[in-house]
Order: sequence, then C-alpha cells, then structure tokens
Amino acid sequence: MTKSRIATLCLAVLVLGLASAAEAQIDARLFRQPAISATHIAFVYAGDIWVVQKQGGVALRLSSPRGEEQFPRFSPDGSRIAFSANYDGNTDVYVVPALGGDPVRVTHHPMADRVLGWHPDGKRVLFASGRESGRQRYSQFFLAPADGGEATRLMVPYGEFGSFSPDGGQFAYMPMSQDFRTWKRYRGGWAPDIWLFDLKTFAARNLTRNEANDAHPMWFGEQLYFMSDRGPEKRQNLWVLDMKSGATRQVTAFRDYDVTFPSAGPTDIVFQNGGRLYVLDVAGGGQPREVKVQVVTDRATLKPHVARVEALLRAPSVSPTGKRAAFEARGDLFSIPAEHGPVVNLTNTSGVAERYPRWSPDGKTLAYWSDRSGEYELTFRAADGAGAEETVTKLGPGFRYRVSWSPDSRKLAFIDQAMRIWLYDRDVKKPVRIDTSTTWISHGGLENFAFSWSADSRWLAYSRPVESGNTALFLYDTRAGALHRATLGYFSDGQPTFDPDGKYLFYASDRSFQPTYGSFDNSWTYANPTRLVALPLRRDVPSPLAQRNDAEAEAGTAKEGGKGEKDEPSESGKEKAAGEKSEKGGSEKPAPRPVEIDLDGLEARAVVLPPKADNYGNLHAVSGKLLFRRLAPQGAGPGAKSPILYYDLAEREEKTVLDDADGFEATSDGKKLLVGSKRKFAIVEVKPAQKFEKPMRTGEMQARVDPRAEWRQIFADAYRFERDYFYDAGMHGVNWTQVRDHYLRLLDDAVTRWDVNFVLGEFIAELNASHTYHGGGDLEEPARRGVGLLGVDWALDVEAGAYQVKHIVSGGPWDADVRSPLAEPGVNVKEGEYVLAVNGVRLEPDRDPWSAFEGLADMPVTLTVNSRPALAGSRQVVVKTLADETELRFREWIERRRKRVDEATGGKAGYIYVQSTGVDAQNELVRQFMAQWRKDGLVIDERWNSGGQIPDRFIELLNRPMLSYWATRDGASQQWPPVSHVGPKVMLINGWSGSGGDAFPFYFREAKVGPLIGSRTWGGLIGISGAPPLADGGAVTVPTFRMYDVRGQWFAEGHGVEPDIAVEDDPSQLAKGVDPQLERAIQELLARMAKQPSPPVRPAPEKR
Repeated sequence: MTKSRIATLCLAVLVLGLASAAEAQIDARLFRQPAISATHIAFVYAGDIWVVQKQGGVALRLSSPRGEEQFPRFSPDGSRIAFSANYDGNTDVYVVPALGGDPVRVTHHPMADRVLGWHPDGKRVLFASGRESGRQRYSQFFLAPADGGEATRLMVPYGEFGSFSPDGGQFAYMPMSQDFRTWKRYRGGWAPDIWLFDLKTFAARNLTRNEANDAHPMWFGEQLYFMSDRGPEKRQNLWVLDMKSGATRQVTAFRDYDVTFPSAGPTDIVFQNGGRLYVLDVAGGGQPREVKVQVVTDRATLKPHVARVEALLRAPSVSPTGKRAAFEARGDLFSIPAEHGPVVNLTNTSGVAERYPRWSPDGKTLAYWSDRSGEYELTFRAADGAGAEETVTKLGPGFRYRVSWSPDSRKLAFIDQAMRIWLYDRDVKKPVRIDTSTTWISHGGLENFAFSWSADSRWLAYSRPVESGNTALFLYDTRAGALHRATLGYFSDGQPTFDPDGKYLFYASDRSFQPTYGSFDNSWTYANPTRLVALPLRRDVPSPLAQRNDAEAEAGTAKEGGKGEKDEPSESGKEKAAGEKSEKGGSEKPAPRPVEIDLDGLEARAVVLPPKADNYGNLHAVSGKLLFRRLAPQGAGPGAKSPILYYDLAEREEKTVLDDADGFEATSDGKKLLVGSKRKFAIVEVKPAQKFEKPMRTGEMQARVDPRAEWRQIFADAYRFERDYFYDAGMHGVNWTQVRDHYLRLLDDAVTRWDVNFVLGEFIAELNASHTYHGGGDLEEPARRGVGLLGVDWALDVEAGAYQVKHIVSGGPWDADVRSPLAEPGVNVKEGEYVLAVNGVRLEPDRDPWSAFEGLADMPVTLTVNSRPALAGSRQVVVKTLADETELRFREWIERRRKRVDEATGGKAGYIYVQSTGVDAQNELVRQFMAQWRKDGLVIDERWNSGGQIPDRFIELLNRPMLSYWATRDGASQQWPPVSHVGPKVMLINGWSGSGGDAFPFYFREAKVGPLIGSRTWGGLIGISGAPPLADGGAVTVPTFRMYDVRGQWFAEGHGVEPDIAVEDDPSQLAKGVDPQLERAIQELLARMAKQPSPPVRPAPEKR
C-alpha cells in the first residue's frame, strides 16, 4: 500500500464521502495498542493510526508512512496524539492533531523511542528509550516537549511502561516487561511488578509484589488500575489497586484471550482482547463493552500480487547435465537456465508450500515435499513443469528433508525430523524405514544430511551419530535389505561419497590432532582436524596411493584394480562413447557395472589421502577426482575464502576449480558444478581455474502471492513445526490442535503481516515455554537514515539557547578500540564547551541536538565549538561521527562498576561483567579475567545476561583449581596452572539473566564457586537449535531441548535460579547513584577474602 509522507486528513470531506462509500466499510478486527480520550479512541490497524468516536462507528486513518506506527496516546485534553513512527528514517516520537493534520517530529535520536503517554501538564510527551542505557536490555524514561526540544530523563533508574499520578509528583511504572515476550502463564524472575516512585524524594516502593505479571499502571484518583494474569483464568485481565488500603480486586474475567496494552483516558480504559476493542467506564462501573468499528479501506494488503523472490531462494538442485537448476523460493519451485531460456515458476501455488526440489538423474522428474494434503508428502512432477503433480506417500505428521535419488532414478532416500532414515522405491511405491539415529540431530544437521549412491543404485551410504559420540559410516544394501556399519566411529567419519567407477568410498574423518595453544594461558583446542580418506571397496582394489611402476604391460595382463579385468575404457569413457543423455531422455546409457563390496575388514583398508588436515565440506566424487570445499579457517573473519578443489587420483595432486564459494552440487554426469556464492549461482565445469562469470538469472524469479492463503499456510507450518520438533511430545499438556483452532479465528482477521506475527506470537506462547519466538516475514519496511553520534551527553543552556557537551562518554583508559570522536587525540573538545553548529548549520534549541546530525552517521563533520555560547572566538574541529554508541556506553557502564569495586576493596578485588554467554561475552570474560585474575577476589556480574551458548567453559575458566607451584632460582615461584584464580568469588544475578544466563549461575552454584547475590533469574532453559523457515522468510522458533541436573531434576523452567543472598534492586538507591546489589556483593566478597588462607610459602631448600 502506497503511503504519503504527510498524514493530512480533511475531516469534513471524509465524512461527506462516507455515505457513498458504505460498501467499502470493513467490519474490522485485530486492533492494537488503543488509547482513549473523552470523545475518541485511537488504535493501530493495518500498521497505521486510526481514530474513531468513543461509541464506535467509522474510523478515520490518521497516519500513513511506510512501516508500522505504534502506541498512539492522547494528550490530557484530547486535542493531540503522540505516537511512534518512522516518517524520516528512524522510529521517533511524533505529535499530530487528534483529528488530522501535519505530524510534528519530536525526537531525532537514532535509537527507537516508544511513546508511553503524556505528562499531566499536557506539554510534554513521555517515552521509553535505550539511548542512554549502558546495558542494552532495559529502557529508561524521558520527557520531551511536544513541540520539540531537549528530552530530559526521569530519575527512575530503568523501566518499560509507566504513568504519572494526576499531580505529576509520583510515577507508577514497571521496571521490566513481558509485553513483547511470547510466554503465557510465566512466573519467573522477569515477571514485572508495579512500583511507585516519588519524583522529588526518590522514595520507591513495590505496590503489587506478586509472582504473576502485573503491568500497565493507570491512575484514577486513589485507584490504580493495572493488567495482571494473577487470576484463576491465568489470562491477562484488568485489576484495580486501592492506593490507601492496598487491597486489589479483579475487574475483568476474560478466559479465551489475553488483554493487551490497556490505556486510560479521563474516565475510561480501552484495551484489546481477541482482536476486538473494549471500553471500561471506570467512573460508571459495570462491565466492559465492545466497541464496533468499521474502516474505509481498499484492503490493498490483502490483494494478490506478484513478488520478486530471489531473496528467499534456497535448496538448489542442478539438472543432470547442468543446463538448468531448480530452486525453492516463497513456497514455489523454480527452474532457472544456466544461461539461455526462460525462468519458470513450476508450481505457482501460493498457500501451498513446496520444499527441497531434487532433479532425478534421468532428467525427467522433480521430487519435492508438498503440504497440499495438510502434511508434507513426497511429490513428483515432470521436470519441465508439464502435467499434474503426483503425491506418492501418505506419511502423515512430520517434516522431511531433501531426497537423494539413486542413479537409476528409481529409488530415493531421505531423513525426517525424528531422525528416521527412509527409502522410497518407485517400483514398490511405498517408503520403508531402514534406520534411525538414537542420538539427537539438530535441524541444521538434518538439513545437511547427505546420502551417496553407488553407481549401480544398489548401495546407499550415509553417516550418523553412534554410541561413541562420534559419527560413523553406514551402508545399506538395497538388494539384500541389510544395513551394515562401515566404520566403528572411533573417529568422526562423515560425508561419504561413492566413486562412480565403483572402486572407492571416500569420506572425511576427524583424525588429525594438531593443537593450537592460546596466548593467554596454556589451554588448547584442535581446530581443522579433518583428513580425506579413501576406502577400497574390495580387497583386490589397490590403494589410490599405491606405488607406481612405469613399465610396459604385457598383452592380456590384468589391469590395476582387479579381478582379471581387460584393458577397456573407464565408465566415463564408455558413457561418452554411448552418447550423453539429455534432460528429457535421449540416448540410453549402458548399464553400470555392478558394485561389489567386501564388507569384512572394510575400515582397515582405509587410506588417508595427501591433502592436509583442514576443515572440509561438500565431498563429492566424480570419475577420477574427489571434489571438496576447503572451508575458511575457524576464526579467520570476514573476507576469508572457501575454495572448491579436487584431488586428482591419477596425478595425485590438488587443483583449484573456483577460488571461493559458499557451496556446490555436481551434475549427475560429473562434468559440471552448480556453485553458490553470496546468494548468486552459476554453472562451471569440473576443471581448474573456473570463474564465476555468468550468474544465473535468479533476479527474474517471481511468485504470485495471495496473502491470506499464504498466511494460513504459514500458520499451519508454525503449528506443525511446534508439534513435530518441540522437546516434549505431550506439548506441556496443551491440546495443541485445539489451541490451533482457537487462534485460527484471529488469523482470519489479519490484514498485515504484523497482524500475522501478533497471532503467531499469541499462539506459540500457549506452550508456556521459554524461547518461543517469532518474527520477520514480508513486512512493509520503511527507509532508514543514519544519525551521527558523538558519544556524549548533551545539556541545553536554556538562557543562552545553545547546547553544551555535558559529559564525554568513555570506558577504561585501555579501551582504545572504541571512544567518543571528541576524545580522539588532537580534537581537544572539553566537557562544558558548546557545540554551536554542525557543517555550518546551527544547533537549534527548539529541536534536540541529534536533529543536526541526520544523515551524517559514520561520516566526517565539522563542528563549531566554543567555550561560551557565541560564534565570536569559536573554533572548528573535524571529527568522524559514530553510527552507534551503544558499545561505548557499555564500556563506560562496566568501568564505573569496576572502579567502584576497586575503590571499595582498596584495589584487592576485581569486577568482571558478563553480558551474555555468546561469543561476545566469551571474549569479554577472557578480556576482563586476564586483566584481573591476580586479584584476591572477584565479583562476577551477570545481571541482564542475554544468554547464548551453554557456559560450561565459563565456569571452567573461573573455577580452574590450583595444582602446584614451581620454584625458580630467581624471581617468585610460578603457580600451575599458570592462570588460575583461587580466591573467593561472588556472582550477581537478576530477572533479566536468562537462557545461558540461567545456566551460568546454576553451574556456578553446582560447582560451588561462590554465592549468588541479587534476585531470581529469568528461568528459561528450554533451548532452541533451529527450525525450518516460513515461506515468506519469517520464522518461529521451536524449543527442542530442556535441561535437567545430575540428580535427575528438571531445571526450574518459568521460575529461575534463586539467589543465595536476596537483594532487591531498590530504585531509590539506584536513583541516588548506589547499586545495592553490587554493594552487597562487595560486602560479601570482603568478608570471604578476610577468611581466605594465604598461599603456601616456598619450602626451605633441600640438601640432596
């Protein structure tokens, strides 16, 4: 839908036109984030802000920029509406007349600003932003003049939603929020309470203190209404708290759906439930009434249309001779020519998903999975798209991955999400399960699960996990119906590929042990351990590295390799002589020579090939060559290459086919490759020094999209993915089919992909599990425009009408990798000085300072600077702005806490902040630990830890035991291990510490490293490991595993890790600059340090 830049409405003209447009009035649903005044209701519908009379009726659209506008809020007198939108390249605060007009941009900071409401004076807009948050997991509250100007931060330490008391002296708020999470009936450490904060005295108290979720406080005199799921329904409903007596009472009792984002007006509360608008007359009492709303719209978002789909391209499959390739994109299958010919959409089935197309070796058929039946079933279609498709299985529930055709095009092998390996025989016309992995394989492993067929279509090779913890090779004999284990799994063996000449089975084996030692301590790892191996299939087949002898062969002498063979052309030579087979048939190939395998002693015949130990992928054998990709070394960083090479068996040397690629697939005849690089594809020959010169025309791929049909298919996939991959087959006791039907009713009211995401989130949240996320898809995205930053806090000199540098943000003196542009050597701009202009354009006092830096992110600018607010005597400095200052603020946030610990302990204790359990925090942990491990004690702060990896190695580093000391003649004795901290440690935790941030303190306690201090953690250790994507590029996550301890007890999902020493994060203390949890940690650490025994003294020398 095209949207104009300015949302200007002429109310009179619209009203006059409504009678003639009656047929265009839509009885709408899925209204979101409503607000109410004395006379009107504002709400978000179809991504825009709309306004309707409080009694209901025909709504008028108030906003129209690209993207989704959010959180409209009426001014106290109802004359204006503040909302969050992106008109100009960033999500900022805008204010518009309540019945239409030009929106006024209030904020310009590049971080998103979320409107919450207004100050009671009606002059300032309240919003939440992370712009000054040192740790980007919480927001802070700001007030900005409604007409524009400097925004000031409330002294409330942090929070997400809140509202002022009628006199503006007190502030009721939520320090944390679950509103954007998808976890119903949650009771963990992140469940919000409502606090009351006095804006003058900074006194604060918890008003609701309940394990349930209490949210969105709304003032009505001495009554504070709020939203909570504490009732028997376990649904979000409205409650009221009497501020004098402290008594609470439930106001609404919805059972089917949750109330979301309620908002208060002068006498009413408006909210959404089940996609419908309701108004509660607080003054008059009684039950909420539904507000019927019609909208006048062309519903363009529901109109079927043609979309380009190259960005969603996946699952490539090359035709037998490389003339074409098949792709999956947006649920359709495409045939793309190598160079000449049309780009063809083979299926054109919006609302039906086809996945993993695979071209048969005879060129006649595409096999793929289609959900036309309601489940993914194996389907065949003529490769040229002619005729109808044929569904050949009735497997029912489950997800299946790409099939592997046998060379004779009669059999197909595949694996499903339950790790069952299947064989489908076109002659028998039914699938047979031939194996099952008893060790779990993640979605990524299943999607890359590879099969290889022998040339005669008898043998099927693959690898899977075995009891050793490694992977082993397996061979299935389709003639005998017997499964054989080809390797024991002493090493991890994988990527098997049959030699098309029937002599060898090649594979990759992790068997090279060349340690890489760390520079900071004596730890090591074994990267790039893989060797390429050839396995002679018969006892009489010589090693591919057998000694060669340049001698004349006598007539009739058997050839090298076996069983009295006569001197005759190779298999590839015979094929060439017989004529190549086209994609549609052509001349027939001769029958391949039978492949015999001597199973006895098979692994013992393995020969390690010359290519060095490395990290290899995409093994594939063609006649006389072993193709592979040498993956970029681990940790090589951006720009590292992964070339395609082959090992020539005759010449016994490597040759490079292509300098860099993301992957390849060989044609059935072994002569060409479909290669991918940076989401482009091309066909090259299996010859040295190929170039990626003629990319295939994937940009021409188009699909017809019927939004409603596609959304129903997406919803069906979300249902099936959770059903098939969720770690608990019992779905936490939820009747999943019933829940699906329940939320399908909401999906029917969706008019945008944002609506679909809302419904998906509500749907999967019913599992009452962590890590049920959703997002992405075909969303209407607004343009983005960067704003330059200087890494400073600003202050407006009101009298002078000029902006000063209040504070230059800085980390530790060692943090040279990130600093404010004003702190660069030679710039010499000091705190307190004025920045009067940017590139000659004056900083206006009636706009915030970032307005002068629009479009200047990461660019050089000229600043006009002076020690006083005048151009006379000013100087100019040139600096390069930052596009993002969050890392800089994060470093300062850490340094302030490190300094506090250092000062409070006289330099004896260190402070280490661990922001996640991902690679970023792994690096940060090592960085800080290596600088402080000789301290007597350590504070480990993992508050706001956002999770990531499972942090066992974090514990190993912090809890490495001291084993001995080494005495030397000169200098102090050396401890061993050389890096080991044996002093006391304490850990800080809070409700934002989740996922890996739950596991970290759990392991800390299990390992008896030290006490946990603070508040209960998030409580989410049901993890995710990948799931199939949705058709339009969106995603839902599926929790696939859950942690239980060594005693056989489940981790307290939805509850969290309890602290050993509970300390509330008192907002009053925080507002005064005191971190009560950190102070208690220092106190505890000092007490433990005082009791710590001294290290042993070097013994007296021995006479020996």
